[in-house]
Amino acid sequence: MFLSVFDMFKVGIGPSSSHTMGPMVAAARFLDELRNSPFKFHGLRASLHGSLAFTGIGHATDRATVLGLAGFIPETYDSAKADAAMAEIVRTKTVTPKGFGALAFDPKNDLKFDFGPNLPGHANGMILMATDAQGDVTYQQTYYSIGGGFVMTEEELAEGKDTDEGDPVPYPFKSAAEMLEMANIANKSIAEMKRANEIARGCTESLRSGTARIWQVMNECINKGLSHGGILPGGLNVRRRAKGIHDALLAERGMNLSAPHTINDWMSVYAMAVNEENAAGGQVVTAPTNGAAGVVPATIRYYLDHVPGAKESKVEAFLLTAAAIGGLVKFNASISGAEAGCQAEVGSAAAMASAGLCAVMGGTPKQVENAAEIALEHHLGMTCDPVKGLVQVPCIERNGLGAIKAVSAASLALRGDGQHLVPLDACIETMRQTGVDMSDKYKETSLGGLAVNIPNC
Repeated sequence: MFLSVFDMFKVGIGPSSSHTMGPMVAAARFLDELRNSPFKFHGLRASLHGSLAFTGIGHATDRATVLGLAGFIPETYDSAKADAAMAEIVRTKTVTPKGFGALAFDPKNDLKFDFGPNLPGHANGMILMATDAQGDVTYQQTYYSIGGGFVMTEEELAEGKDTDEGDPVPYPFKSAAEMLEMANIANKSIAEMKRANEIARGCTESLRSGTARIWQVMNECINKGLSHGGILPGGLNVRRRAKGIHDALLAERGMNLSAPHTINDWMSVYAMAVNEENAAGGQVVTAPTNGAAGVVPATIRYYLDHVPGAKESKVEAFLLTAAAIGGLVKFNASISGAEAGCQAEVGSAAAMASAGLCAVMGGTPKQVENAAEIALEHHLGMTCDPVKGLVQVPCIERNGLGAIKAVSAASLALRGDGQHLVPLDACIETMRQTGVDMSDKYKETSLGGLAVNIPNC
């Protein structure tokens, strides 16, 4: 099993990797299919299904789909250009992606929210259609946004492409048990094995520059979140709190008045800064998703700013280790809130972050596996119930607590020798089973939990 660090950590836009980035990616893929078609098309249509329909407005799925059909992609997204394009699309009822003339598309009439049964492949389904001059559908494709910005067509999902192993790599572990066995035999760390796998698919320089870029975007996102106040968009009137908390923490420094538990506030504020930026539609890195994007960068920032002897040169090893754990979770269970609840998002992120922190603090592979297991175990059963379908409540604070759990899990693991009762593989399988049994009300539909118990929402 191989999942690149650059698949697990992707630069994109908020507020959701599955509901914003995924539909935009799907639309770009659809345009590519049309470009390769011998037929001439005159218009486009789209329908959103399952969780994409139920929480699509709050997650900006409609906007992402429209902009995707206009040629926008997450990696190069420019908010000012997007705003101008949306206004023009609404005015002209057409989109003009590169390589086409004007294609008829009225967002009010040609984009449908289907609140019926889910499409068979996944809770996040969408159908994109192209029409002829008479308005008849002459080509269509079904896409599934399976979490973390990953997109599969109906055919790809049916063929098992979501678990495709690809070309051979030096250390092809599919489970934590295999990972530990390989580490023991090769006398290598998890990061070293992951690095060897990445190099087998690319080159050393692109790995070094790519991971540096990932951390740069993560850190810039934290800094932006710490410097901006105001109200988040969407109608809940949620205040951005990270700046105020950070300012207060800075003011308390050097006063010898802070209680030891104040370090939790630092971890929380780093994570909240990221998720406030995400909620505002800013640039974030999926880690492994947008809804859980604050946990990993907050843990890295905690390590660099608060752990004696921390070195930025170790961030690459942190990310490689975290990606190895995230790959195991995705391959054997899910990182999609619409599929398995928030245990699959913040729970997975906490497991990844705790593993990364344990590794850069000198943990053995067994201790790293233990850290990931502790963090994931104590998110089992966590539901995804965003109020008003927005990635704000409880998502923003939940990332802060996820970072605290990640650091605590790493610390506990480092106090032991790696021996523990519950293997990470068993914990991942438990999460998968829990997700299967979990009611759809609690899987990113906003039909249960906090989403229905907050007045006037």
